[in-house]
Amino acid sequence: MHRSAKRLAGLLTCAAVPMLLVAGCSGSDSKSSGDSTPSGSSSAAASTAPSPTVAAAKFKKLPNPCTAFSKDTLDKLLPKVKDAAGTQGKSTDPTVRGACSWTSSDEQGVDGTQFRWLDVAFQRYDSDPTVGSGEKRATDFYTQQINDAKGTQGAKKVATVATAGTGDAATAITYDIAKEGNDFKNTTIVARTANIVVTVNYNGAGMAGADDPNGNDLLKAAQAAAKEAVTAATKANTA
Repeated sequence: MHRSAKRLAGLLTCAAVPMLLVAGCSGSDSKSSGDSTPSGSSSAAASTAPSPTVAAAKFKKLPNPCTAFSKDTLDKLLPKVKDAAGTQGKSTDPTVRGACSWTSSDEQGVDGTQFRWLDVAFQRYDSDPTVGSGEKRATDFYTQQINDAKGTQGAKKVATVATAGTGDAATAITYDIAKEGNDFKNTTIVARTANIVVTVNYNGAGMAGADDPNGNDLLKAAQAAAKEAVTAATKANTA
């Protein structure tokens, strides 16, 4: 079955090589120059200089991604979901990243089949003096996710839609894409709440002669789901 063009495996933590400032002094010139500074005091001062600090990350946990949505939400977005428990993605550290996906095939006899796909991914960043605060790192990843969605290979009619009231920032990207002989309408919502980025993909297609789904309906449903997922991330850290 079709899987959203957004690759969940692309959720990678950021990394950067710290820059080191090396200070040195020459003890051989100290006597001839008349410098009264005790030998080695410059290196001692450098060694006692305070290390750079960043604000602590706000959130320390992630929710179970397969419980991010209520039963009512799953019933609405996936009328005949194959497995309401979802398929959980693999993660080496569930406190840093997690994902879950669901599919639904609503067979309507001679009227064809309505297919739906839903997935959610959470990515959390800790603060690190060498690469920045958790919020900054999450903001960078938020921007990357938006650009990745816009650049989906084969996407047509790509549009960006403002999405308010979802975390600290949220953006919806909609596009049409052809897969396996079917025309899919896709919505990707990328949201950030403090140091956590939530990405929701929701798409659908009319198969075997069924009408194509309404793109605006998919968008509204995805926006509501993203808001619910962001709330789940907050609750996981306040329980």
